[in-house]
Amino acid sequence: MTGEHVFQRRLNLFDSTAIVVGSMIGSGIFIVSADIARMVGSPGWLMMVWIITGFMTVFAALSYGELAGMFPKAGGQYVYLKEAYNPLTGFLYGWTLFMVIQTGTIAAVAMAFAKFSGVLLPGIAENIVWIKAGFFKFGPVQLVAIASIAFLTWINTLGVQEGKKVQNAFTSGKFILLVLFIIIGLGFASNISAININNLVFWNPEREGAGGQDIPLAGMALVAAIGMAMVGSLFSSDAWNNITFTAGEVINPKKNIPLSLFLGTLIVTILYLLANIVYITALPVRGAPEAADITARGMQYALNDRLATASISGIFGNYAVLIMAAFIVISTFGCNNGLILAGARVYYAMATDKIFFKKVGTLNENGVPATGLVIQGIWAGLLCLSGTYGQLLDYVVFAVLIFYVLTIFGLFRLRKKRPDIERPYKAFGYPVIPLVYIILALIVLIILFIYKPEYTWPGLIIVILGIPVYFLWNKK
Repeated sequence: MTGEHVFQRRLNLFDSTAIVVGSMIGSGIFIVSADIARMVGSPGWLMMVWIITGFMTVFAALSYGELAGMFPKAGGQYVYLKEAYNPLTGFLYGWTLFMVIQTGTIAAVAMAFAKFSGVLLPGIAENIVWIKAGFFKFGPVQLVAIASIAFLTWINTLGVQEGKKVQNAFTSGKFILLVLFIIIGLGFASNISAININNLVFWNPEREGAGGQDIPLAGMALVAAIGMAMVGSLFSSDAWNNITFTAGEVINPKKNIPLSLFLGTLIVTILYLLANIVYITALPVRGAPEAADITARGMQYALNDRLATASISGIFGNYAVLIMAAFIVISTFGCNNGLILAGARVYYAMATDKIFFKKVGTLNENGVPATGLVIQGIWAGLLCLSGTYGQLLDYVVFAVLIFYVLTIFGLFRLRKKRPDIERPYKAFGYPVIPLVYIILALIVLIILFIYKPEYTWPGLIIVILGIPVYFLWNKK
């Protein structure tokens, strides 16, 4: 730590779990299952996509627990990669995190916050654009998105105590609301007609081909469809590792970080599975894009992919739009607080290693990396204006999975490389569970590489561009 100001250990187990849960739940769970339904076309395989994603997320969290106990320092995954491999590997992760992963996610979540705020306040409309030049676009939606980032950045410069108050309040709120949605959905939104239709095709996957012709899926075609469908579910379940970035502020980090990783990912996985059960009991999975009726459009073609709204519209009618908009506004605001709070700690760790701007490696009088928070906020705001944040996130899914695989493989390396280091928690199910995660992630990576090259090369290019930057920084 630099200067007289130090990190303050204020995050207990509840706070840490709230960061995991709050950073994971944004707007994705209410939307991405529509795309998954278009990819696999059956309720059974849609649920299987979420089950596999859930297992992968919890397995990864169990593996990260050992690394968190070994290196309870600010920076988390950046530190693990540096220790397991070399400083360059750690830098490439931090570089990609700053350029796209963290800031791009913050931008995307802020834009979702602004767009759904527009449902409640019609003046915040996407079709209103004040300035447009190429990719650059500025209007009320961008203004609200940037304002929300600026406000949360300011809150977090006041200290981790202030940041955690916002996180705990909004995570608790959205947890309660999501549980209510599941209870109401399962209790009152079930549609016998939809259930019967879904039962007929429960394990009969298909996707829409050219000219609207349905193509049955089997064998490798089905495996490929599942792998491509998991892009959405994996991103909806991502950011669970953010708690590792804040290790310098967690009370008893060797115990509380591993436990919060497991509890947080397990809670979110269960909630996500239950939410999808609501969807497949309220709506047919298959539908027609031209249909005017909500049921006839099905999950595949729910209006604007807003499945949660479509699912409860039978109960609340037109009010369902407003109810879900308010829910997503609360959810995305809390999600971004966790992302903003955690991300700056990685840049702080990089700066103290002299591979990022020196000023970012300092703490303000409140014991937080304020400069890192501000720089992160500025870049995320620019990504909101660029209009390309969504594409950037698509581009880095490949890179994100590579870093997860490298980190968990680093567990095996460190067992041999550093056998004497203290391990207060050892990865549950080692070596089987970490190995299962690596195999599953590699399968998804291979599928994306073959079937969605547009998702792979741009992400790899962003990572590779970090190599000359690293050597230039070291030379300087």
